[in-house]
Amino acid sequence: MLSSPLLLLAILCGSVVLSEWLVRRTILRHLGTALVVIIVVAVWANLGLIPSASQGSDVYDGIFRYLAPLSIFYLLLDVNLASIRRAGAPMLGLFLLGSAATAVGVLAGMYVIDGPTHFGEFYPAISGMFTGTYTGGSVNYNAIAIHYDMMREGVLYAGMTAVDNIITAVWMVVTLAVPMLLRRRGKLDHVPVEATHDVERETESISVLSLGILLGIGFLSLAASDALTVFLAERGLNVPSNLVLTTIALLLAQLPALHRLAGGQVLGLFFVYLFLAVIGAFCELAALGQIGDLAWRLLILVVVIVVVHGAIVFGAARLLKLDVDVAAVASQANIGGSSSALALAKSLDRMDLYLPGILVGALGNGLGTYLGFLIAGMAGS
Repeated sequence: MLSSPLLLLAILCGSVVLSEWLVRRTILRHLGTALVVIIVVAVWANLGLIPSASQGSDVYDGIFRYLAPLSIFYLLLDVNLASIRRAGAPMLGLFLLGSAATAVGVLAGMYVIDGPTHFGEFYPAISGMFTGTYTGGSVNYNAIAIHYDMMREGVLYAGMTAVDNIITAVWMVVTLAVPMLLRRRGKLDHVPVEATHDVERETESISVLSLGILLGIGFLSLAASDALTVFLAERGLNVPSNLVLTTIALLLAQLPALHRLAGGQVLGLFFVYLFLAVIGAFCELAALGQIGDLAWRLLILVVVIVVVHGAIVFGAARLLKLDVDVAAVASQANIGGSSSALALAKSLDRMDLYLPGILVGALGNGLGTYLGFLIAGMAGS
């Protein structure tokens, strides 16, 4: 098994390069780099060529800890605030609807597999954990798991995490594919809020000066967001660090000098692709074998959850004639959190959805824990 962090990082970077080449030179251009890189790295992980989620890696941790937030920072430096106002209300509405749909999906999934019988005493905890994670991300999943002391159930917890990672990766593929397919077939009901191709700078030239300034500002802003998060927490205000970083990025985005610096969009996009590569690595099929028959019940449960969630969110968007891209990003904010929502918005070429996706993802970090405990309480009553 690959043990060198540097070699692993080289393979991830090479996978991004390979995916970009495949999209530019082959029939895979219809899928897009974001989708291809998830598939490519998932193949490497399941063949045992690189570490999977259960084996872990400092490289994966570092990408989640540093590069995913920095991708948010760099991409937000070009945000158009006028377009955000128009995308914000539908995004919030669909996100809240998606949160309720997740809870409905958990109840429906548990009914389908007869959760109380097969999960026994863990039924309330499992219900709450999946409600939490598919409302706002893994922060909620872990908060509920800690409360119910699920970490002590090592094999079951690992199997649940594997199922969660697999479906999260699959759902990223779904939310990427659905808008693309509908757009290709001419079935979109709504014209995108604002064309964003004019702000694409994915092949811009980067000078040493602009690169140094961008990296310095990015690292400084990330450190400042961490410090401010700790400062606010000590005073009883639990504000997600991504939300603090988003605020800093938006303030800096109002400085005209930063718009003249080439390289921000290239850095942000490459970090997004590395983040998606790790999502692919977390799509670990072998881990399901550790929990025996429960693996299939957990898999059915989670599939029912996301199918119900997706049917309600995309169905509402269709019924109300809302932009399917907005629905996809709102759904991804539920299922994968802020970073996933941003990655999707970038992949769909929708700059106007960057900030709304991040903000509702941050909202999900708080809402998911409350909703998770609510469903767990209902299951245990």
